[in-house]
Amino acid sequence: MSSKIDKKIIKYRVEKPEDKAAAEKAAAEAVQAKERKEESNVVWMHEKVERPDVLIGSTYKIKTPVSDHAMYVTINDIILNEGTRHEQRRPFEIFINSKNLDHFQWIVALTRILSAVFRKGGDVTFLVDEMKAVFDPRGGYWQSGGKFMPSIIAELGYVVEKHLQTIGLLKKPEMEEERKKLIEEKKAEYEARNKQVDAFAKSHFPEGAQLCSKCSTTAVVLMDGCMTCLNCGDSKCG
Repeated sequence: MSSKIDKKIIKYRVEKPEDKAAAEKAAAEAVQAKERKEESNVVWMHEKVERPDVLIGSTYKIKTPVSDHAMYVTINDIILNEGTRHEQRRPFEIFINSKNLDHFQWIVALTRILSAVFRKGGDVTFLVDEMKAVFDPRGGYWQSGGKFMPSIIAELGYVVEKHLQTIGLLKKPEMEEERKKLIEEKKAEYEARNKQVDAFAKSHFPEGAQLCSKCSTTAVVLMDGCMTCLNCGDSKCG
């Protein structure tokens, strides 16, 4: 393939294979040096990170049958290393607001402790399991849709879990496509065959479903001689 040269040739050099290898090596070293410089400037979450004037966040509403007043949970996030490949969104603080003064003391304590753990850095996802494992000695309550909540603290744990999934610190549990398809088929088959009366009529799962011990949802039905959850796929038969 020929190329037309419009300017006068004043100098030329024959490119050798070793010249190309040297150029590639120099380019790779430049990239590595740039990455090392970026690594040295990376900011990780710790308690000395100053709060910016503006934070982005989300507010979640919790309405429980055990209280006449709703609770509003606001989680504000800080963006670290913005504009770089190390950019990360981390929870920075949490606020819980309610008109119910009976909860005032533990709400203040919980918001301060959770915010302190967020600002400490590291893995904060352990908070989800710890909060979801709290049970009210007076008994829990049912959400609309048939999901059982053992306590208000546990529901706050689900809110924190949802937020961490939204910002990417937790992965959303996904079910295999084949299992989803099988559950949908069995669900349709069960609904067509059984018409039972259920105390939780608002649930979108089949009438007569029982409570699942794994996901706390009234979605367990008898399919092919085996108790199977239509929400999480848990089966007594493995």
